[in-house]
Parts: sequence; structure tokens; C-alpha cells
Amino acid sequence: MMRLSTPGFQRIQQARSFDVTYAGGEANVAISLANFGVPVEFVTRLPNNEVGDACINFLRQFGVGTTRIIRGGERLGIYFLETGASQRGSKVIYDRSGSSIATIETPMLDWKNILADASWLHISGITPAISKSCADSSIEAVRTARSMKVKVSVDLNYRSKLWKWGKSAQEVMTEIVKSADVTLAMKRMLRKCLEFKLPELT
Repeated sequence: MMRLSTPGFQRIQQARSFDVTYAGGEANVAISLANFGVPVEFVTRLPNNEVGDACINFLRQFGVGTTRIIRGGERLGIYFLETGASQRGSKVIYDRSGSSIATIETPMLDWKNILADASWLHISGITPAISKSCADSSIEAVRTARSMKVKVSVDLNYRSKLWKWGKSAQEVMTEIVKSADVTLAMKRMLRKCLEFKLPELT
């Protein structure tokens, strides 16, 4: 997704311009692996326009493979970042409804083909939080990976602002973690993760 961050430590209300970059939990992992020389492919859906092209170019500059990215939908998901200062914490505002990934449908991704040469699949809890179709695609991805003996890692990465489409994070993430070999949770989210009652956290 596109990240629009305020310059310096300005509040969103003060900003008259925003710095543009592209970010996301899975993208960060993909870029880190590529920096270590590990072959990696990023899987997502981006709009077929110049904004989608800019996102692909951003990933490519770090050596991340983009051949598994499909094109379609109306727009790229956005989030606005207000960086905290001193005693003021950072603030994030999401604008992801109706985005290309939010409107993805499960048949659009042939996971058996995507994972044919893969040894590992990584997914975060942010993707299934976006929409029901994202959750369905995520569940299919991890189940397919499990059936193909591809290792699965899941970063719980809970974002309460995103879980608005119906099912709770507890319901969906419990199902996803059933197929995981490794489950990750940051310390600041540990209490929330324990509330999920997820099985056999590794």
C-alpha cells in the first residue's frame, strides 16, 4: 500500500504535503529477504495504472520479484502516518476500502502455481483484516501451502482499525494459524494475541 507520511513531525492537520513511499508487513519481509540475497516473490493485486507501476518499481529496486503480482481493481490502498514526537504517539489513518487487494476474489490467485517452486510462505494478520475476500484468499493460501509441504509463517500483526467487515480477528486468525509452522507476535501485541487463544504458538 501507499504510505503518505507528514514531513518532519507535523500533525496531519498541519501538513500541506506528504512524503510518499510504499510499505506493508509482507513487503517489509520480502525486502529484508532480498537484501540478504534470498530469492523472493511478492504476491498481491495492484491497480493497472501509474500508481500500481510505481509500487512495483519500488519493490524491484530492492530485488524483490514481482512476477506473481496481478493487476486489477480501482485503486491502491493508502495509509496516512503522523510520526509521534516527545510524549505524542504516532497516528495512522487507513484508507483501504475498495482497494485492489480489498476487492480481490479467491479464484484470481492460483496458489498451487504460485507456490510451485516456493519453500516458504509468509503472511501477516493485516491482509485478512482488510476484507472478507482477503481473508478467504489468505486461508486458501496457507492451506494450499500446507498441503504442498511449503512452510508457513504468520505475523499476527493485529490492527483493530481494520477488522470491520464482519468476522473477528480471533475467528479468522485462529483458522490461519492452524496451517502455520511459525507464528510471530510483537511484545506490545502479546496480550491481544493471547486473547485470540491461538493454538500452539511457536
